[in-house]
Amino acid sequence: MKSSDDYLLLFEHPPTYTRGIRTRAENFLVPLDTLDATVLDADRGGDVTYHAPGQVVAWAIVTVGDDPSAGRTHVNRLEDAVAATVKHFDLEGRLGQVGRLEGFPGVWANLEGRPSKIAAVGVRTERNASGARRTLHGVALNVDIDLVGFRAINPCGIVDKPVASLRSLGLSVTSRDVEQRLGIELELRLGGVSQVASVDHGAVATTSERPLLRRLRKAGVDPDAGVPIRSRKPEWLRIEAHMGNEYQSLRTLTQDLKLVTVCEEAGCPNIFECWSSGTATFMVNGERCTRACGFCLIDTSKPLPLDPSEPDRVAEAVVRLNLRHAVVTCVARDDLSDGGAGAIAATVRAIRDRSPGTDVEVLISDFKGDRDALQLVIDARPDVMNHNVETVARLQRAVRPSAGYLRSLTVLARCVDAGLTTKSGMMVGLGETADEVEGVLADLANVGVSIVTIGQYLRPTDQHLPVARWWEPSEFDDLARRGRRLGLKHVQASPLTRSSYHAREAFSDAAPVVMSVRR
Repeated sequence: MKSSDDYLLLFEHPPTYTRGIRTRAENFLVPLDTLDATVLDADRGGDVTYHAPGQVVAWAIVTVGDDPSAGRTHVNRLEDAVAATVKHFDLEGRLGQVGRLEGFPGVWANLEGRPSKIAAVGVRTERNASGARRTLHGVALNVDIDLVGFRAINPCGIVDKPVASLRSLGLSVTSRDVEQRLGIELELRLGGVSQVASVDHGAVATTSERPLLRRLRKAGVDPDAGVPIRSRKPEWLRIEAHMGNEYQSLRTLTQDLKLVTVCEEAGCPNIFECWSSGTATFMVNGERCTRACGFCLIDTSKPLPLDPSEPDRVAEAVVRLNLRHAVVTCVARDDLSDGGAGAIAATVRAIRDRSPGTDVEVLISDFKGDRDALQLVIDARPDVMNHNVETVARLQRAVRPSAGYLRSLTVLARCVDAGLTTKSGMMVGLGETADEVEGVLADLANVGVSIVTIGQYLRPTDQHLPVARWWEPSEFDDLARRGRRLGLKHVQASPLTRSSYHAREAFSDAAPVVMSVRR
């Protein structure tokens, strides 16, 4: 990028405190050598502030006019872009009035007369070699940043007004989505911006590269070195469609009962095999997910309210299909106070009431780590509790930025402690190594998981994470052997394995004698 270009830098910082040119020493509330973060001096205006993952930072490097008001006008445009970004996601007005607060820089959420700062702004201007006045620094919007870091300072020198994040105020949205929207809003207001770049802690990534690919690159995987999306799949990944009577009957049933299946929504490659045998995985809590994982095809537009009749309709389908093993999965519903756990539990109970001889398996989200929400499902006593870690620890941020590896292990451990047969699954082909996969298997075995599924990642569209490579069938056999050596009771590993593939067989293998603990 040339120094005369106007461009945006969008990035996240590691835990860092920055001191502006007007920072006062008393605004650090603890000794500097006790801070678990870097402390840097910045030549911007303003006082001390805090940066960390979960906060979207935007630097707008642009040329402004020579008049005295140009700097203030530029700051106003940054603030307006942030406010517009927040309002784009906050359609219900959960954050109240979002915008400027008289006498205080930055962007504020003012809910019922209680202002909370959600974005800090710090800018300076200087002249370049040709004499043009250029802006430096920018704005930092708190999305789901850990707010504990702000307790060590008086943020921006303000002692009587709190700092908040979108998540802490009840708005569930990913940093990736916020970053993309903020880039759009800034371009609209600044005008003439020729380039948008993503930056990882100081290293400029490919110009205009999507955050999804930037996070993958940051995790050590080159997205340009993967399998082209239009390349021919290996023989072992090609599936012949068999749309026989059973397939058509099940499709008619789901349409009749207005049910959603993950088989269709997620583009599962096994749909023809499973539906032809009268097996389907029902997806509850609607068909729109509040998370935007890099591998998933499920709709991420604004979710609709829950349908209270859904549990009974799922139970009706189980009865009509005479299922001995029913699998119920869900979209993530971070917009709900219980993450949708209550509706999942209601579905388990509805199946129990209508078909008491049916084994019930649920595939749940992490409910943001909410223990009370998880307990709602545990109390329903499903026969199998499934929660997927999805990928190795190194790739978690790139693959599912709204989740966490340790959080998932905690969810699984709590299910094991409750006496439930517990299951997890993951994909390969995203850039992981066999040893890293074995590390995941060891972690799952150590927390007491009984069943693990491993399958090849298939890229749904060119807007999703690329396939790094195709794993050979023999490599899946090796992973299964490794898992069994680690003490896992059942490891289903093959190119086409998915979470609910051969679910009944896996349950029978892992729990051949099942003691009834249903309530």
